[in-house]
Amino acid sequence: MRVGVPKEIKKNEHRVGLTPTAVREYVAHGHTVAIQTGAGLGAGFTDDDYVRAGAAIVADAATIFADNDMIVKVKEPQKVEWEMLREDQILYTYLHLAPDPEQTRGLIASKCAAIAYETVTDARGGLPLLAPMSEVAGRIAVFSAAETLLKHNGGMGLLFCGVPGVAPARVLVLGGGVVGLNAARMAMGLGAEVVVLERSIPRMAYIDEVTGGRVITRYSSIGAIEEEIVKADVVIGAVLVPGAEAPKLVKKAHLKLMKPGSVLVDVAIDQGGCFETSHATTHEDPTYTVDGVVHYCVANMPGAAPRTSSEALNNATLPFGLALANKGLDALKADPHLARGLNVLRGEITYPAVAQALGLDWSDPFGVWAKG
Repeated sequence: MRVGVPKEIKKNEHRVGLTPTAVREYVAHGHTVAIQTGAGLGAGFTDDDYVRAGAAIVADAATIFADNDMIVKVKEPQKVEWEMLREDQILYTYLHLAPDPEQTRGLIASKCAAIAYETVTDARGGLPLLAPMSEVAGRIAVFSAAETLLKHNGGMGLLFCGVPGVAPARVLVLGGGVVGLNAARMAMGLGAEVVVLERSIPRMAYIDEVTGGRVITRYSSIGAIEEEIVKADVVIGAVLVPGAEAPKLVKKAHLKLMKPGSVLVDVAIDQGGCFETSHATTHEDPTYTVDGVVHYCVANMPGAAPRTSSEALNNATLPFGLALANKGLDALKADPHLARGLNVLRGEITYPAVAQALGLDWSDPFGVWAKG
């Protein structure tokens, strides 16, 4: 198969769809790989690195899209990119379609096969291609919160870790999944007092075990959220509903209950955000303030560490990407877990949560959903 990797064009996005190590694996399996010139520079990979791995270097994105059967990216395609996709071409990247009807319509019109990293599953029902970026995002969320708490960044002027005789920050984490656990462990390691709200009792038991009881866990409810946000200096939104728009757990009215200069970090912003007052920001201009509460809602937090993020992402995406390159769409027939990553095929929505969010019909071409 001919595999193409364009340079990411979303603002402040420096990750790359394939690392040189991944390219070498594709080439070893008999595929050709074309990399847009400079695509890997933000992550520390030069064109020469890709040439040594066996890739061809191409001058422009238009040629990448025109000449290749499968396009491998990191972030969702922008308008100029989805307009270059064509029927039966495979797009393999993060999509986050539920809160993005414009992109969804663009992919439907292209009639491509769009496979989303964030909805591919494993045998245990986990999200193996989302997990590495969730780990990075959860950790970066804590660093970002600590920096935002400082007075010159609009925060209350609180040192995250405290000092002897002065209490550290109290951090509330909404959701105990991969993002939430990584945020909780990082905040705990930096000396903060940490509370995690979660609805899975087994997951709360696991968090208690791996943190040695140093993280407080509470069952998530409206009452618990309202009790905890009053005490929190930092709230990290880490709630995920696979493929769907994130629930709005913190309402605008709640902000008046919070401490002036406290910080909200919305890691769920790619899926629409879990705070009612969230809207996407960038690394260049990461924060804004509503009712005295500072919001940090950068839509591609892992993009701040593109070398680490690109390598971690490729470790996870490579086996599935090779399966697609080796077998094409037949790989979806052979692997129902990969088939659940399919969001759009030949002009139809194939992921039920996306269809539900956008009020559209959906199909199940590979029989991986119990449609009823």
